[in-house]
Amino acid sequence: MRLEGKTAIVTGGGSGFGAGIVRKFVAEGAQVMVVDLNEDAAHDVAEAVGAHAHRADVSSGDDMSDMVEAAIQTMGHVDILVNNAGITHPRGPLEEIDEADFDRVFAVNCKSVYLTARALVPHMKMRKTGAILNISSTAGISPRAQLNWYNASKGWMNTATKTMAVELAPDSIRVNALNPVAGETPLLASFMGEDTPERRAAFLATIPLGRFSQPEDLGNAAAFLCSDEASMITGVTLEVDGGRCI
Repeated sequence: MRLEGKTAIVTGGGSGFGAGIVRKFVAEGAQVMVVDLNEDAAHDVAEAVGAHAHRADVSSGDDMSDMVEAAIQTMGHVDILVNNAGITHPRGPLEEIDEADFDRVFAVNCKSVYLTARALVPHMKMRKTGAILNISSTAGISPRAQLNWYNASKGWMNTATKTMAVELAPDSIRVNALNPVAGETPLLASFMGEDTPERRAAFLATIPLGRFSQPEDLGNAAAFLCSDEASMITGVTLEVDGGRCI
């Protein structure tokens, strides 16, 4: 029960890594608001574990302000924010990626971190406590070809994590990131181009531990970094990648 008495918002919590983080946080005693663009998915996860559900588009400033207001009204305050929502663009040569796809990747993967900070950091500063966890990717550390602008968005997130950690430390707000390798999530096929046994085998050959990241792996790491056990840890971009970035 390392998160007993804590409250948390998890964006993109309706599936994949986000759902794994929600399940772990609730199991560790936290109240959780599951936020997702897919309202049905958010409700399904929330109902399964006894959490709260909220529909929002993380690239919308109004939606992020409403999300924080709803979380405070529902849970009383917010201790933890997990910026998990993310998307990628289709695999392809960097100069051929559609401009609309580029804009959407940066709106969801990067601008959302700014928007959630703008909406929630004043509340955390007032309380002089808080933990923000950004779910980045090994793509931001060791890029793969033909995912160039996705790679760049995750590199941005890693840098944002460190600069946020430095600036918010005087207010006792910690900011960290997790860098998972591709996992059993809805984005896996997009990362590989297509989900075939051959593509999976080739991908797994680049991961020393020989398996994909699982939602439970991210939940376990997230629970530690957002708990009081990690009170001296900030600005870390931790790989949860089976050795992929070695």
